[in-house]
Amino acid sequence: MQIQDKVTASSEAVLAKLDEIIARSQEYLLSTQNPNGYWWAELESNVTITAEVVLLHKIWGTDTTRPLNKIEKYLRSQQRSHGGWELFYGDGGELSTTVEAYMALKLLGVPETDPALVKAKKFILERGGISKTRIFTKMHLALIGCYDWRGIPSIPPWLMLLPNNFPITIYEMSSWARGSTVPLLILFDQKPVYITNPAISLDELYVEGRENARFELPRSGDWTDLFVMLDDAFKLAENLNLVPFRHEGLKAAEKWVLERQEDTGDWGGIIPAMLNSLLALRCLHYNPADPVIERGLKAVDNFALETETDYWIQPCISPVWDTALVMRSLVDSGLSPDHPALQRGGQWLLDKQILDYGDWAVKNRQGKPGGWAFEFDNRFYPDVDDTAVVVMALQAVQLSNEPLKQAAIARAVNWIATMQCTPGGWAAFDLNNDQDWLNLIPYGDLKAMIDPNTADVTARVLEMVGKLGDSQELGARSQEPGEFKTQNSKFKTQNSSPHPSSLIPHPSLDRALTYLRQEQEPEGCWFGRWGVNYIYGTSGVLAALSLIAPQTHQREIERGAGWLVSCQNPDGGWGETCFSYNDPTLKGQGDSTASQTAWAIIGLLAAGDATGQYEMDAIENGVSYLIKTQRPNGTWDEDYFTGTGFPCHFYLKYHLYQQHFPLTALGRYRAVKQKI
Repeated sequence: MQIQDKVTASSEAVLAKLDEIIARSQEYLLSTQNPNGYWWAELESNVTITAEVVLLHKIWGTDTTRPLNKIEKYLRSQQRSHGGWELFYGDGGELSTTVEAYMALKLLGVPETDPALVKAKKFILERGGISKTRIFTKMHLALIGCYDWRGIPSIPPWLMLLPNNFPITIYEMSSWARGSTVPLLILFDQKPVYITNPAISLDELYVEGRENARFELPRSGDWTDLFVMLDDAFKLAENLNLVPFRHEGLKAAEKWVLERQEDTGDWGGIIPAMLNSLLALRCLHYNPADPVIERGLKAVDNFALETETDYWIQPCISPVWDTALVMRSLVDSGLSPDHPALQRGGQWLLDKQILDYGDWAVKNRQGKPGGWAFEFDNRFYPDVDDTAVVVMALQAVQLSNEPLKQAAIARAVNWIATMQCTPGGWAAFDLNNDQDWLNLIPYGDLKAMIDPNTADVTARVLEMVGKLGDSQELGARSQEPGEFKTQNSKFKTQNSSPHPSSLIPHPSLDRALTYLRQEQEPEGCWFGRWGVNYIYGTSGVLAALSLIAPQTHQREIERGAGWLVSCQNPDGGWGETCFSYNDPTLKGQGDSTASQTAWAIIGLLAAGDATGQYEMDAIENGVSYLIKTQRPNGTWDEDYFTGTGFPCHFYLKYHLYQQHFPLTALGRYRAVKQKI
């Protein structure tokens, strides 16, 4: 009995400490809620976004009306000891990022002889100079005469005139590529060169010398050189003024850009689309005082963060995403579902549901609006991932008007159901946006021209269905083909509208499960498209399978959990470098971070729920890591980027990931400990 008493006392002490850690985290998050009901923290990227905004204002002549002088301090603070600027924390520096930072500093008046630029120049030349940079860097340099437009791919304006049912249209591009490309049709046709104040030259960054540079598209020596030959034909047509329907295509592109500007001035909710749209309108001689331009520039300002000494630009802002994930973490960690903070957050989310048709409707002729976007305002581009997370957040809280909430959820689930792709999964923004050859065209050197279905987004949808419905095994049912039924009627609204989970046909869910089974890697993990990387993907799929298919997919669940255990670090945490996108042998390898440790714990807890066998040693070591790394104010810190924009090319650090994901993990762990 004495031994048992000691064990009980020890267990109670651990739970008491856990309660303290959870309470601190909850208090911190509750203290950061905006009075309007939402949560929102910085979304950090590399410095190219800020550098390109410097260029934008220099071209428009609006640089003196913004505190751009503070950008110099910010850029200097981000330069690393090797002289370069990074794509993500700890990457050793990246060529194109460094060239754009160098350009921005010179535009801000920093002389070439400044020690920071001397170090950067050495870094750049050692890696091949301007001629080795990406297309988009070269395009920005061409705007100010520091690169020749001959080396930029041509995009004929008549692309805008192709009918939507044609095999190749702008709607076969991903939403982010489309929003950036249409204005570039204008820019690439006009090929403007602007004289800035101060006027700058970057001739010193050509290894071979500017006079010896070859301004042409590189050839690969394989069949993809056909695209280069086609580009040569486009350029010849331009030189001979034989581009068909050129004027009509430019007018159509201008009209498309103007129609997609939000009332707030935003385009697509992302800086590249906003900058390109403003540059295109500059080409068309719009006046800075034009309301379209004033709204657009103000929208860019809204993405800025400023301190007493620094000023920088975020690539995007994430209030809907942040709010939904914070709400889930608070509920999972024991906050009452009717807590006033959750009610405010839930009402704010309801108000943000998008009831307009967007670009998604071009390829999806059956769906009706009902999704959520990532940002404050982005009515043309709701996405499946945000929508599924918002649905789960709303489902978990109790609002004053439950019928209104359930109607919103039903609209969202119905929209998601119509967005399922042919292979069986879900993509982020579009339906069947998967023509991979687009990534091979010279213009697509970021390899982000399409938006195919992915395991992580598909898992989010299935997790949503599992949270809305009951826990019966989908794959084991023998009902007639048709709907996914639920015995749980407590979610029905007063007018007896169908339960939201019944809006996704049962065969569709089986197709999604088959897709996830096929996507599992030989090691047992799943790829993470929108988070770094296999830890993120594996955690999401395990969370889904544990709710939807705990019996039929038990082998997949066990293999996924086994992989997570195998890559745990000696300190008890988990981490994965962004380089795992470049080199798959780095799957699950990297310094421990709070967010990635939380993902692993969430995945292992879900696997335990499904199999009845918890990997408790690994889980508790992970929990110990989170407990010992929490700061006194209830927060966690991490330097690494754990969010993904474009794999291998663009990464993000969500400053709330390191706060709400650990809280979710600890809350779910406590629930399991209390249960077993």
